[in-house]
Amino acid sequence: MNHLKDTFKHKGMRNILINELKEKGINNQDILNAFEKIPRHFFLDLAFEEQAYSNMAFQIGSGQTISHPYTVAFQTDLLEIEKGDKILEIGTGSGFQTCILCALGSKVFSIERHRDLHLKAKQIIHHFNFNPKLFFGDGYQGNQSYAPYDKILVTCGAPEIPAELKKQLKVGGIMVIPVGEGVEQKMIKLTKLNDDEFNLREYGTFKFVPMLERTVK
Repeated sequence: MNHLKDTFKHKGMRNILINELKEKGINNQDILNAFEKIPRHFFLDLAFEEQAYSNMAFQIGSGQTISHPYTVAFQTDLLEIEKGDKILEIGTGSGFQTCILCALGSKVFSIERHRDLHLKAKQIIHHFNFNPKLFFGDGYQGNQSYAPYDKILVTCGAPEIPAELKKQLKVGGIMVIPVGEGVEQKMIKLTKLNDDEFNLREYGTFKFVPMLERTVK
């Protein structure tokens, strides 16, 4: 990982991105600080280094993408993270969102169902000296061993809200999940009122790669 350099130029591009996020309504300073701390270009192939700070999604292999920075910031904002929160992340992907959650002081448990992405993310997250628990497995099942979670973040489009994830959310906890079977999904913020009742609010339309079938390769 010794090719990872963070230059003044990168920092300058990062500041431009942070200003863009502010203009789009992200004003949680802790989130903006996390974006400043985590160089997004570390998570992309060197060929994309120049574009790492534009508000774009990119292919990261296995048919998956690293989400738009705005989408990452928006989902993170909806989670209302407090330091020390125990967060289950479904879809480690490149590891960028995982690092943002760690930079906010969360205890992160992240699941990825593509082995190559899981291994690659492990390497890069280690570079930042963060210690989330990373699992290769099925996101639909969550991770019962460490439940319940204060927050659950799903970073891929789910056809419906998986029942198992609802169970693993603690009462009073928040899940942020894009729901929809088509090209676009509705961003849902679900708050667990008690074991059987949930409050759902919708926050606009986004595009995510689909949450994949329950079989693990």
